[in-house]
Amino acid sequence: MQYGTESKHILACTIRHNIEGRVRIHCKALAYLDQELSEVTQALKNINGINTVAITALTTNLLINYDEKTLTIYEITDHVSSIISKFAIKVYKEDRLRKNREQVSERNLNEESPQDILKRIIISGVALIFSWFKKGKTGAPGPENLLSRFTNIQSITSLSLSGPILKNGLISLIKDGRPNADTLSSTAIIASIVTGRATSALIIILLAEIAEFLTAYSMDRTRKAIKTLLEVGEDYVWRLTEDGTQVRVPIEELNVGDSIVVHTGEKISVDGHITEGSAVIDQSAITGEYMPVKRKKGEAVFSGTVLRSGTITVQAERCGDETAVARIIKLVEEASHRKATIQAFADKFSAQFIIVNFLLALIVYMTTRSSTRALNMLIIDYSCGVRLSTATALTASIASSARQGVLIKGSNYIEQLATVDTVVMDKTGTVTEGKPAVTTVYPSHSAIDNKQILELAAAVEETSSHPLAHAILNRAKKERLSIPPHDKAETIMARGIKAVVRGQTIAVGSKRFMEDLKIDLHNVLTTVNRVAARGESVVYIARGSELVGILGIQDNLKDNVKKSVNRLRQIGIDDIILLTGDVEQQAEAIADKITADRYHAEILPEDKSEVVLQLQSLGYPVIMVGDGINDAPALAYADVGIAMGSTRTDVAMEAADITITKDNPLLIPATIKMSKKTMAIIKQNFGIAIGVNTLGLIMGSMGILPVFWGAVLHNTTTIAVVANSARMFFNDMEKK
Repeated sequence: MQYGTESKHILACTIRHNIEGRVRIHCKALAYLDQELSEVTQALKNINGINTVAITALTTNLLINYDEKTLTIYEITDHVSSIISKFAIKVYKEDRLRKNREQVSERNLNEESPQDILKRIIISGVALIFSWFKKGKTGAPGPENLLSRFTNIQSITSLSLSGPILKNGLISLIKDGRPNADTLSSTAIIASIVTGRATSALIIILLAEIAEFLTAYSMDRTRKAIKTLLEVGEDYVWRLTEDGTQVRVPIEELNVGDSIVVHTGEKISVDGHITEGSAVIDQSAITGEYMPVKRKKGEAVFSGTVLRSGTITVQAERCGDETAVARIIKLVEEASHRKATIQAFADKFSAQFIIVNFLLALIVYMTTRSSTRALNMLIIDYSCGVRLSTATALTASIASSARQGVLIKGSNYIEQLATVDTVVMDKTGTVTEGKPAVTTVYPSHSAIDNKQILELAAAVEETSSHPLAHAILNRAKKERLSIPPHDKAETIMARGIKAVVRGQTIAVGSKRFMEDLKIDLHNVLTTVNRVAARGESVVYIARGSELVGILGIQDNLKDNVKKSVNRLRQIGIDDIILLTGDVEQQAEAIADKITADRYHAEILPEDKSEVVLQLQSLGYPVIMVGDGINDAPALAYADVGIAMGSTRTDVAMEAADITITKDNPLLIPATIKMSKKTMAIIKQNFGIAIGVNTLGLIMGSMGILPVFWGAVLHNTTTIAVVANSARMFFNDMEKK
């Protein structure tokens, strides 16, 4: 098994210390394997030549005593790597979660609420009006005495309102040893007051706060919109007691297994299934579909969805933070704190240019002796516009996507989506509906009829959870067949299943399974080719050592899947690859129907991640689209993993970077198009911010631009690019 670059780093094992018969090995992955440490220890002890094993999870070290005549330290390291690699998916996932939590904690410490910023805007605005009224003109020289310049009303107001700016600027100098944007603004504010331009200091603060407010408001609106959309909303629910009485209890008192009654107009407060009644339910909060759906006894319902009509009893399977809606809220909350590379570049670019601003101010003052020109070098900078507009565009895109049923785990995936040119799609549940049905029944000889073939197949598949088994059982039920008794079935992974029925061994499964059992298939080759050419999955049924028939099972293509593939090409995806466990002919038929560029047939679940890693090794950035448990490794290792549709599993959703809750293939190209639009806006903002502010610096250094208008130019540009980024909040992904 191969792994991506990030995984290799986490799974890497290095020798820290080695003496005769003893070696200390460091592996970062051990920090995430608390529950598996005993399994790792035992696996190592079972290796011939290893005497003792001690693992310290805190330091992520293994201390191994071994027989030098049997093993070398390099062989031991290989054994450790091989054993730990079995837990690669868990390690990779836990490491990403840890990094995400650190980013969230850091961001929460630095964030201010829009309300606090708005208060400062109002105060600085009132002070500015007062200053204009008093002086009658802007930027007029203040009192000659330095102390009086700091004690007039405008200066006191400026210093009071710039508290957060001064604090953050000072912390950056002390903690990081370098100035940041707030350090630059602090210097400009103090310099304005020192030179008797307290009104200019107020202008700097007012316009800077307006830009900060727009950013904070956009991000706050993002969070509130998602929470409003997904919030359970009910503080109390009607719990059903054992005697059938409905008791109103706080939602916090609900436990798994409790039954609740939900009436028309109420929100469902748990994930569970209906045990009584039927209802029309608005599931838009979870699926993004605004058309209500009918749900009846036995069907699943989700927290946060609304009963439009009817009354139902729901048995709780998940409560509180474990519900689907709670997980979605958490996912999107954390997503806004994951930085894209371009966002990190914007921050780094901004930080580096702050030093340039200080140097420009010094050079301009030394050459012109003009405090006005030097002050403009401090007021006009690139950092605010570049940094704030980038963060706003990415956050607004995540929020807008979530509102439309596309959950993106981090802004880094928006950036990666914009560069990917290869899409790998699993067939079942992604390209097809995931609801297979038996369409062909073919006996291999005259001694057996269609009814008997279905009865034998249904008997063997009766306890199986495989989708094809469901198709066989549904056909048997539809024809009202009597399923014969059978012994316990034996499942052979990725091959088939067998059981004893009426005293004979019946095997049901794939061509590979039949070949393993030495079953002769020559009599049905022509029929198999014809069935496979129609795109049907072929299931073989053998009795003893003889083939008795085949079933053709059709899983219809999802609506719009061909249109989705066409749109992928229109937006620059060059290579579209289909993965399927079907035989060559069937795979080719499906690939032709959706116009895929390539396909991989008869692929086993564990081979899917190998396909992704092979493409990556050739230098192709890859999107993997899947929905099932067996897609999870491939989703995790792809540059961007997308879990899609109503049939997606929780495991797929956890492993993926993006989850599409709607069963609409058109959202795949729409999401990629959204990412490209977001990146285009960010680059556009870079051009505007750098171009306008460069012009301002040139004009300021030449003495053409007064300090007041320098502040207006710089901050108006910042406001403009932030507003430009905020357009992504209103992006319609499903618009043609």
